[in-house]
Amino acid sequence: MVQKINNSKQSQILRQSLINRFVHWTTALSVILLIITGLGQLPLYTRYNVTKLPGAAWLGDYFITIKLHYLGALGLIFVAAFHIVYAFARREFDIFPRKGDLKESYQIIKAMLTKGQEPASDKYLAEQRVAYLFIGFSLILLIVTGLIKTLKNVPGVDLSHSLLYWNTALHNIGTGLIIFGIIGHLAAFLLKENRPLIPGMFTGFINREYVKHRHSLWYAKLLNRGEISESSLEAAENLKSDGNDRANTQTHSF
Repeated sequence: MVQKINNSKQSQILRQSLINRFVHWTTALSVILLIITGLGQLPLYTRYNVTKLPGAAWLGDYFITIKLHYLGALGLIFVAAFHIVYAFARREFDIFPRKGDLKESYQIIKAMLTKGQEPASDKYLAEQRVAYLFIGFSLILLIVTGLIKTLKNVPGVDLSHSLLYWNTALHNIGTGLIIFGIIGHLAAFLLKENRPLIPGMFTGFINREYVKHRHSLWYAKLLNRGEISESSLEAAENLKSDGNDRANTQTHSF
């Protein structure tokens, strides 16, 4: 019987820490809750008979949706503040936009569509940093305008009708932008080249060979910092190869 070789630590690289995954999924859940309950405030669900569907009656209840909307807002504000403070405290700016990202994003998208050569990438692709800027701006717009909408309900606070009108318009624009951003974010994974990144948002790890070839700049940094080594991967591959050879030998011996 051949012993199974476990070289997962050598063949996988940690791309998303537990903190990053916490920020990502808390943001996602908060935004989804905000969108669902925000649309209920219009009220779209009652108008288009969505509330008549089994288990959907609560979507037409203003008091339920407003409380859940505030809950989603609290979650979003908390995780946004946490993300910014954590990034600056740890000096982790890999996802922050850089000069030339738009041009490089065009080159990457063009290469994916034409099967050409992509420019060397860091931990995040330029297009991912651009998407981060777009979604981040949309979320900040939602948070600021949402706080103003809440402020008008505070006793003694009197805001002008003009301010409230434009604030509501901007809040609605922010909602449209974030929905567009989410669709674009998910659509990016329709491209085969991006799919190996999906496991990183669940387990934190992605394939090492994928990193080596598509995120070569980041791979080089990991080697220079001693966080990974080529020798460990080669040893694991040799061990796996030896295991396969033994299995083949035993198979032929029967």
